[in-house]
Amino acid sequence: MKTFNFRKLSGLIQKGIAATVIISALYSPSYAYDRNEVKIGVVGENNEYWKPIIEKLEAEGVKAELVRFSTYPLPNRALEDGEIDLNAFQTGAFLKTESDENGYHLKAIGTTIIAPLGLYSKKIKQITDIKDGDTLTVPSDPITTGRALRLLETAGYLKLKADAGYLPGQSDIIENPKNLKFYWVDAANSYGTLDDVTAAFINGGYAVDRGLTPDKDAIYIENTEGWGLENPFVNVIASRESDQDNELFLHIVDLYHTKEVADIIKTSYKGAFIPAFTYEK
Repeated sequence: MKTFNFRKLSGLIQKGIAATVIISALYSPSYAYDRNEVKIGVVGENNEYWKPIIEKLEAEGVKAELVRFSTYPLPNRALEDGEIDLNAFQTGAFLKTESDENGYHLKAIGTTIIAPLGLYSKKIKQITDIKDGDTLTVPSDPITTGRALRLLETAGYLKLKADAGYLPGQSDIIENPKNLKFYWVDAANSYGTLDDVTAAFINGGYAVDRGLTPDKDAIYIENTEGWGLENPFVNVIASRESDQDNELFLHIVDLYHTKEVADIIKTSYKGAFIPAFTYEK
């Protein structure tokens, strides 16, 4: 009777396992990230350009989830508290202001878009139709307030202090020849005032959420020039300072900076968002 050689079988199995491991290493992608899940905070519903990024991460074994917030201050608090891993909704200037005022330890690690600030109206067709005593809604956060006042200065409706910097406030207005009246509201509520005022400044993301096309519907719109983290009005991907060199997070920035994402931004948002990065064509 022939006996079965279990020692020989064990050796063959071990060799087979080793071969399988070698084949897997040769033919399967290997990603040495420190986690397989990442939560990214965003504001608003228009985030189509994240879809190809999420799909590519999934193919690499990383589950990416968009966590939606209703107003601007919330994603930074969530990031600071560790409830999310990244956020992507704000300008570099807003990130700096929020971090300075609240003691956050957050860092911009990559650019995303420029979202031009626009002035919209249901009552006038162009900014030159503004008359004495007209009313304007301005989002009350310091960044949007500063941008709105600069736009009005560019259009000739205000004069601001020479040393006001790139983000002037109400106290920096030194001339208001048309006696314009301002209503200061949370950015999310600016659209809702259109029936009650002459015109309202509305941030790009909120404008798109309400069905507006900035380069067509705005009666006056911000001129955006220059990309890079040094531009305070460029939107950014932010992490905690302790994670600014995280390999996965920097990889997500690279996945964002692609032609595929840029094409979605250009075709889907019709001038509301402009890609603020270079990419291989």
